[in-house]
Amino acid sequence: MSTFVHGGNVAANGIRQHYLRYGGATVETTRRAAVVIVPGITSPAITWGFVGERFGRHLDTYVLDVRGRGLSSASSTLDYSLDAQADDLLAFIEALGLSGAAVLGHSMGARIALRAARRDPQGGRIERIALADPPVSGPGRRPYPSQLSWYVDSIALAQAGMDGEAMRRFCPSWTDQQLQLRAEWLHTCDERAVRMSFDGFHGDDVHADMPHVAQPALLIAAGRGDVIRDEDIAEMRTLMPQLEVAKVADAGHMIPWDDEAGFYRALGTFFGTALD
Repeated sequence: MSTFVHGGNVAANGIRQHYLRYGGATVETTRRAAVVIVPGITSPAITWGFVGERFGRHLDTYVLDVRGRGLSSASSTLDYSLDAQADDLLAFIEALGLSGAAVLGHSMGARIALRAARRDPQGGRIERIALADPPVSGPGRRPYPSQLSWYVDSIALAQAGMDGEAMRRFCPSWTDQQLQLRAEWLHTCDERAVRMSFDGFHGDDVHADMPHVAQPALLIAAGRGDVIRDEDIAEMRTLMPQLEVAKVADAGHMIPWDDEAGFYRALGTFFGTALD
C-alpha cells in the first residue's frame, strides 16, 4: 500500500513551495519529529518519491521542491542563492507547523540543511540533520567533480522533449523507471537556478557553517565517486564533533539510486526508527 498522502503548496519566504507528503496520519508513524527531505541540484521532489514511500511507513515525511525545481516558484528575478534556499527551508518548517523537524539533505540539499541548521542555533525548527554526500567544494578547495555542462545539456534536451532512453547517456547505471521519471521532470529545473547553485558549490563556504551547527548530525558518504574523501570526513568531524558517519560502499553520489537498501542501513535509527 502506498504511503503517499498528498502534494501541496505553501506560501513561505515569499515564494510558492511545493511538497509531497508521505506517511502522515494514514499509517502508524513514529512521531519524534517530521522529516523534511531536501533533494539535490536537479532532483525535483517526485524523483525522491521512492524514498518518501519508504520513510512514510514510519515517519511523517515531506519531500520539498527546492525553488527553481519541480512545481515551486521559478523566475528570472528569483534569488537562487544558498542563503535564500536555507531561509526557504526554515520558512517551510514554520509554515507547516513542523517545529523540531529532522532534515535529510542530499548533495545541494545537504548544503542547504547545513546553512539552515546554523541559522537555527537553538534547534527549535531543525532538530537534527542527515547529510547525504554533500559537495565539500568551496573557496580555495578542490572543485566539485561534476561539470556544469552535464546538467545544462541534459536540461536542454529535457525541455525540448526526451525519453528515458535518451537520458541513459547521462545516467547509464539507472533503471528504466528511474530514467523515465528523470526525463519527465528534468525540464522543470530552471537553468538559472542550476547555474547559481553550481557556482555556489565553489563560492559558498559551508565549512564555516559547520562549527555553528549544534544539532545531532549524520554524514552518509558514497563509497564510489569523488565528492567526499576520507580527509574530508576527518575535517568535518573536527568541525562538527557530534557528527556520526556511515559509508555506503557500493554507491556513487546518487546513493539511494545505486544502493537503496544500503542507504536505509546507513541511516540506521537516526530518525528514531529503522527504515531498512
